[in-house]
Amino acid sequence: MVNKVILVGNLGQDPELRYTSSGQPVCSMRIATRETWVGRDGQKGERTEWHSVVVWGKQGENCAHYLRKGRQVYVEGRLQTRSWEGQDGVKRYRTEVVANNVVFLQGGARSEQAAPAPAPGPDEFDAPPAADDLGDDDIPF
Repeated sequence: MVNKVILVGNLGQDPELRYTSSGQPVCSMRIATRETWVGRDGQKGERTEWHSVVVWGKQGENCAHYLRKGRQVYVEGRLQTRSWEGQDGVKRYRTEVVANNVVFLQGGARSEQAAPAPAPGPDEFDAPPAADDLGDDDIPF
């Protein structure tokens, strides 16, 4: 079986960096992809899809440090669906891309005026697999 996702899109907002209770960095990003087509009637159509992406470890810290809203990225990863019970007692689901490779495309480096990463927050994600522990040699830049 294969569970692989490849996306090329633009960030819809600045990435958000958090830390698990064990100190593992995890970055959350929203990426927009666009599909265009011409229908049988000759009319052009367009649809934007939004994707939630999670990046663990050093690569996640780099994403939070260097990426900003509007920046184009290439993401490889796998789909994962999480579930939890909301405060209202309703079970909720979220499907996200767990990235194992993020390549920064068009655009420049981080602005010096950018806000610092948020303080460590509650552990709201499952622990990543050991294979997601990346060294400096694995960072694509």
